[in-house]
Amino acid sequence: MKAFEKVFLIGHVAVIALFVLCGVGLMWMAGAELLHAFQQDVENTRARFNLVLECIGLLTIALVSMELAQTIFEEEVMRDVKVSGPTRVRRYLSRFMVVVVIALSIETLVMTFELVHEDPSKLPYAGVIGLAAAALLIAWGVFVKLNCAAEALEPEAMEDAKREDDEVE
Repeated sequence: MKAFEKVFLIGHVAVIALFVLCGVGLMWMAGAELLHAFQQDVENTRARFNLVLECIGLLTIALVSMELAQTIFEEEVMRDVKVSGPTRVRRYLSRFMVVVVIALSIETLVMTFELVHEDPSKLPYAGVIGLAAAALLIAWGVFVKLNCAAEALEPEAMEDAKREDDEVE
């Protein structure tokens, strides 16, 4: 059994490293896009604007990648959490959902700005992404509300989680 735990730990560390590598790569690409945007001719403001928006999109995805790496590191490696109790599930899912909802919301804004000037006929696609972010936010809220009753059944789990938070910080 200990061998399997080591395999899973190595797997988590590998995934974390790849998420960080992807995040750093996306930040590098965003920096290159931003540098390129500032090298454009002044009279071509629309091209500059689009490059800056592309940079924001890349940074948003980089942020998601880095946040996921941090969440996996803290929850799976540092705490060695087994997601079985309601408190653990809520905390783990909440960390993931906040990143996804924010990223989708930012991507909706970026896409809306781009499409308004380039191809307004595709604006409904941006709207669908925004609606998906809203639906995820609502579903997450319902989950947290329903999960509170389950958490009340095991108050010691919340105390354990708070203690672990103090140890990790």
